[in-house]
Amino acid sequence: MPLLLGPFVRCRFSATLLVPWLVFAGFTCAGGSEHAATATLPGTFSDQLPRFLVEPEDEYIVKNKPVTLTCRSTPATQIYFKCNGEWVHQDDHLIERIVDPATALPVMQVTIDITRQQVEKIFGLDEYWCQCVAWSTTGTQKSQKAYIRIAYLRKNFEEEPQGKEVALDQEVLLRCHPPEGVPQAEVEWQRNEDVVDPASDPNFFITADHNLVIKKARLADTGNYTCVAKNIVARRKSTSATVLVYVDGGWSEWSKWSACGADCSMWRSRECTQPSPGTGGKFCQGLDLQSLNCTSEQCPQTVSGAEDVALYVGMVAVALCLTLLLIVVVLVYRRKKEDLDADVADSSILTTGFQPMGIKPSKPENSHLLTIQPDLTTTTTSYQGTLRSRHDGTGKFSMTNGPLLDPLPNGSHTLHNGKLNSDPAEFVSRLSTQSYFKTLSRDVANTSYGTFNFLGGRLTIPNTGISLLIPPEAIPRGKIYEIYLTVQRKEDLRLPLAGCQTLLSPIVSCGPPGVVLSRPVILSMDHCFDACLDNWAVRLKKQNYEGAWEDVLLMGEELVSEPYYCQLEAETCRLFSEQLGTFALVGESLHMGAAKRLRLVLFSDAYCSTLEYNIRVYCMDDTQDVFKEVMQMERQLGGRLIDEPHVLLFKDSYHNLRLSIHDMPQAHWRSKLLAGYQEIPFYHIWNGSQRYLHCTFTLERLSLSTCELTCQLCVWQVEGEGQSFSLDFNIAKDTRAVDSEFLLMDSNATALAGPSAFQIPYLIRQKICSSLDAPCPNGADWRMLAQRLKLERHMSFFASKASPTSLILDLWEAQHFHSGNINQLATVMADIGKQEAMIFLVSDGEC
Repeated sequence: MPLLLGPFVRCRFSATLLVPWLVFAGFTCAGGSEHAATATLPGTFSDQLPRFLVEPEDEYIVKNKPVTLTCRSTPATQIYFKCNGEWVHQDDHLIERIVDPATALPVMQVTIDITRQQVEKIFGLDEYWCQCVAWSTTGTQKSQKAYIRIAYLRKNFEEEPQGKEVALDQEVLLRCHPPEGVPQAEVEWQRNEDVVDPASDPNFFITADHNLVIKKARLADTGNYTCVAKNIVARRKSTSATVLVYVDGGWSEWSKWSACGADCSMWRSRECTQPSPGTGGKFCQGLDLQSLNCTSEQCPQTVSGAEDVALYVGMVAVALCLTLLLIVVVLVYRRKKEDLDADVADSSILTTGFQPMGIKPSKPENSHLLTIQPDLTTTTTSYQGTLRSRHDGTGKFSMTNGPLLDPLPNGSHTLHNGKLNSDPAEFVSRLSTQSYFKTLSRDVANTSYGTFNFLGGRLTIPNTGISLLIPPEAIPRGKIYEIYLTVQRKEDLRLPLAGCQTLLSPIVSCGPPGVVLSRPVILSMDHCFDACLDNWAVRLKKQNYEGAWEDVLLMGEELVSEPYYCQLEAETCRLFSEQLGTFALVGESLHMGAAKRLRLVLFSDAYCSTLEYNIRVYCMDDTQDVFKEVMQMERQLGGRLIDEPHVLLFKDSYHNLRLSIHDMPQAHWRSKLLAGYQEIPFYHIWNGSQRYLHCTFTLERLSLSTCELTCQLCVWQVEGEGQSFSLDFNIAKDTRAVDSEFLLMDSNATALAGPSAFQIPYLIRQKICSSLDAPCPNGADWRMLAQRLKLERHMSFFASKASPTSLILDLWEAQHFHSGNINQLATVMADIGKQEAMIFLVSDGEC
């Protein structure tokens, strides 16, 4: 190729060129004026045909990135591309011109871009090709054709390697047919994640069709073999195949015959040491000892005498010693047993004084003024300027200290208590007969309901993290609603997911839909993603009356004018909603850094009477409702929890989850798993269609007397994060089923109506709202309350409501109902400079 000197001059044709073979067309060069395309060539070269210095070459389109084709020719007056028999429009050509100083010949270079859409238009009809045509004053020349193909690599291998057990020095063949791809995938093999290189180890050979051959199996060749396929688009790994090289034992040579013994026999022996059996190989077959009678001449002459008498006396003495030793052992054992029985009797005496006892504290006078008992029907309670707090405390104050503590305008205030239903099955059965509620979950254990009025209340599904807060005044005065809250099982209610979407929360229903609410309620539910909206596009989905799912909110882009608004926390989502219905969070990762939280839980059989022992590893979404379901199921199976749950961040990297068990005492235990690990495919976990997945490791103890088990159980994502469990326990000592404390963490009532559902008394809440809702010049209003509670991100949402303070207090109640310290809220109020803070410090008897 000649060296081109001088800068290129970029030109763009100014006249519309209808056919490419028109020789005379005006063009404008940067920094110059119009010239004719048929510039005068030196006389020596005027009769030369153009020749190509650079021709277009085959290209691959990776993802959506266009490719560039280049053509350079001299001497040439025009160059155009033709793709699939059609001329490319002149506006799509980028033209560069120079004059070669050495030859004074014009050199022209033309480039075009080809996009994925252009290639896909003819997909399935023919291959997409392009070539360039160059003109000179003498004639034309065509370049070679360049084919443009869309690059890809399928996910699934057409044939994957299979594990094998082979004898020492045997030939091993591991087959691999890589996934279909363009360009064709290159294949390499890995052993225990290290690349197999036949150049450095001639015992390996990779055939033309990508199979791996181990010429003579060695003990060092035992391991996990993986076929890896890669091209310019992606890199895929097959499932690993475990190759186990075993050694069958071989006999050594017979030893020489021994001398003839007293019994007139001689013997010889051999050992199973050439080679010794290894890695599961067979022991030598046959006898290791042979004996032969001696001839009469070879037998030694022995006479009974003093030596025989001494032998018999010694044997009698040994028998007597063993008898005495046995008697001593029996006596010691009986003594210890008597002491142990005495200890047990003593401990029973001590524990009789500590039997559990139900203690019911006495209620102070008028304590019913701000609490509602679950079994009350609709009643009314009058307040005559006296308040009683639900919280313990010792401080007291005067009710006449300032205007904020003055009574409300009316001297008497009437609060209507809601009614809580008593028969769960009757409620669910009655509600499910209505047409819209036919898909309602009939799982009474995961359903809560009650009857509420304008005082509001709270519904909670124990041990699921799911609750519904109905603030005061959310239900219009004069209305009484029967409201339910339930968690839907994924198998009962199908949520369609598209593409790479994944379910990030339980599917929760609250209703009935269509009831009129004056203020938003707050629905709290767990989620299982890393709570980083830079990694996710998270949408709130709601089921409409026809049963179809629709997007109602994109998290992080909430509009204050919409009836839905979300407060996202590390593990919980709080949804402000002015409508009741069925909701779920669905996420789509924006890049491979997005991660879901998986909870890893280990169970085993509470009682084991056989040699086999099972360890079950559950991989589930890190939400309390799924954990509750697994715990209940294991309690029915008689399982027991053998370690604290661990949390694993599972990234959107398309890599599978692997589980393996290590460091077992080989003298007492062995794993019945043939491969080195178990694997759960990525998509089984990511799409969230199954609530929980589990793998079982079956172990075998070599003796029924073996009870101590120590091992290391590892769970990790390939090329990602992992967790390990260090197990050390006695399989026979603790035979209890699943500990009930994991299932009874939340012992609160499932439904609370009226003031008993809130930490802040109703009338005091009204005074706080009337004080902080009004803007204050020094900022001592609801805005400062939001800042102190770290809720300033939602300022615009609070400001859009008639009473911003009430929404802030509602959110505080939803966040801190179980663990909230009302004195901390009092401290915040004191910092703002409001006297309402003193109210929270009043004891039950004085408020």
